[in-house]
Amino acid sequence: MKKEVIKSSLGILLIIIFFILSSYLIKNNIYNINSYFNYGFIGVIIYLIIIILSIVVAPISAIPFIPVASNLWGWRTTALLSILGWTIGAMIAFTLARKYGIDLVKNLIDLKKIQKLEKLIPEENIFLTIVLLRMVTPVDGVSYFFGLFSKVPFKKFTLATIIGITPFSFIIAYLGTVPISYQILVFSIMFIVLFSGLVTAYYIKKRKNKIMNII
Repeated sequence: MKKEVIKSSLGILLIIIFFILSSYLIKNNIYNINSYFNYGFIGVIIYLIIIILSIVVAPISAIPFIPVASNLWGWRTTALLSILGWTIGAMIAFTLARKYGIDLVKNLIDLKKIQKLEKLIPEENIFLTIVLLRMVTPVDGVSYFFGLFSKVPFKKFTLATIIGITPFSFIIAYLGTVPISYQILVFSIMFIVLFSGLVTAYYIKKRKNKIMNII
């Protein structure tokens, strides 16, 4: 199996493990953590900065911080803050890519990662494509890709981003408040689905390449 599939799967699995570990620690130390880290407005600003940086300075992931925020401020507030932070981060990344191009982006993210997206993302139905991508991953260089390699307008990109990340934000924020056993069950199902999707996409691409070579 191709290294990219294994690497992507391990990355997803690592984020899941850190999410569950973070959730476990916050649930068992909620009073101590609340005393030290719940600084009200300051805490919210710190969380927003972390979320924004998770987009702009890829491949940082803010997902393991979500259980902390959900248990401190509630999952609804956390979801709204995540939507705001991810949207701002996406807008910044998109603008940087569109305005300054590859010379700047290569210092912020691995270009090979987003160049691979160019072969997978269709030029038609770009709005729906952005929405679907955001439902799966609000991070991981997607914003830089559309800033560099697409002609999608800024407003259209932003609207599609908000629509796409909203369901993900509420689901992941709520998941941070449920018992660990439920988290393990849900993430296991999600991982199996995502892994199966990656493997399927790999073999479809491999088959197409064979057909093209024959032709």
